[in-house]
Amino acid sequence: MKALIDVIDIALNIYKWVIIVSAVLSWLIAFNVVNYRNQIVAQIDQTLRALTEPVLAPIRARMPNTGAVDLSPVVLLLGIILIQLVLAYYVRPYVF
Repeated sequence: MKALIDVIDIALNIYKWVIIVSAVLSWLIAFNVVNYRNQIVAQIDQTLRALTEPVLAPIRARMPNTGAVDLSPVVLLLGIILIQLVLAYYVRPYVF
């Protein structure tokens, strides 16, 4: 059981980094720091969007419109941190 909790924790940590990289890349594309016409940049962006959009879209649908600022990655990161805290403090002590 401890191994399963450790795998879940590692997967959540990796997904946190995917969300952060996706948000930073979207800012870099929006401010024309990186060129979206570059095939590598476009492929990385499409891959990151495919990994994050299924989770971020329902959050965006429930959040109020904040204009140009997208706060859904922040909400998702806070949710992942909450899940990790619950695993660390309530589940892990009872696993032998």
